[in-house]
Amino acid sequence: MAKAFLIDYSYCTGCYACEVACQNENGYDPETYGIAVKQIGPYLISDKKWQYDFLVVPTDFCKGCPDRLAKGKRPACVQHCQGGCLTFGEVQDLAAQMDGKYKALFTV
Repeated sequence: MAKAFLIDYSYCTGCYACEVACQNENGYDPETYGIAVKQIGPYLISDKKWQYDFLVVPTDFCKGCPDRLAKGKRPACVQHCQGGCLTFGEVQDLAAQMDGKYKALFTV
């Protein structure tokens, strides 16, 4: 069965913990990411109120942490996600969790 990441964008705070965990786990240099966090904004939405959003996306360097999975662990990015917005599992199981909110499914 195919494995995938489910990302719930409504809870991402842009802490970059997933990015750092991935780089450390895989020995990537500071400019290489298996998962990348992109800031969108800031946008002025009303008087003195600004909107920031963060977009988390696996890149072509993402391997899905096969060594961690073989040990029964979660991928490094999922393990260290402070907002709990990253999930990893079977595509069918994760697709069932998509409820029309700001979520995306990425296969590995």
